[in-house]
Amino acid sequence: MPPGSFSYHEDVRALLDFLQVEAAHLLGISFGGLIALDFALAYPNSATALVLAAPSVGGARPSERIKKFWEEEEAALEMGDIEGATELNLKLWVDGPHRKADQVSPAVRERVREMQMAIFRNEWPDEIEEVKLASPAIERLGEIEIPVQVMIGEFDLEEKLDLAKRLVENLPECQEVLIPGAAHMLNMEKPEEFNRGVLRFLSTI
Repeated sequence: MPPGSFSYHEDVRALLDFLQVEAAHLLGISFGGLIALDFALAYPNSATALVLAAPSVGGARPSERIKKFWEEEEAALEMGDIEGATELNLKLWVDGPHRKADQVSPAVRERVREMQMAIFRNEWPDEIEEVKLASPAIERLGEIEIPVQVMIGEFDLEEKLDLAKRLVENLPECQEVLIPGAAHMLNMEKPEEFNRGVLRFLSTI
């Protein structure tokens, strides 16, 4: 990543422009859900439907558990303990609060470990600034007029399940799909169920 300012949803805009795509269905998982929602608010004529899987939402207040996780992750990284910081991520986001590591697919856990280690090894410039929406998405849910499907894993964090319910209650045209037997990484743990849910929703658009 080069130094300077950037915007996640503007990166999506630039990609669609490069591909000469005027409008698209957007699917975002976890932080990707935040980006998809921000894009739909910034460019309402360019998003025709949203699938938000275990999404974060801009402006939503993090729980005490997540704030503690961030503190522990940062402390591990400051000590150069990339392995420890990665394991913190695996416990929270892959295992979830209701399962132990041996109750989760070893293949999924190992794949996420590889992904997270690669992220931690990326070099970020010191002079960098994220440009966000002027008003956060959590305050503007009523503006989303396109069909939305929120997907959430049964074993995800309680605060993520609550946030999914909040989206369903406040987005004008929204439905929820619960994926049994999965935590936050629902598309990796239950890919067939996840894909069926996405395609079934898109077939109605």
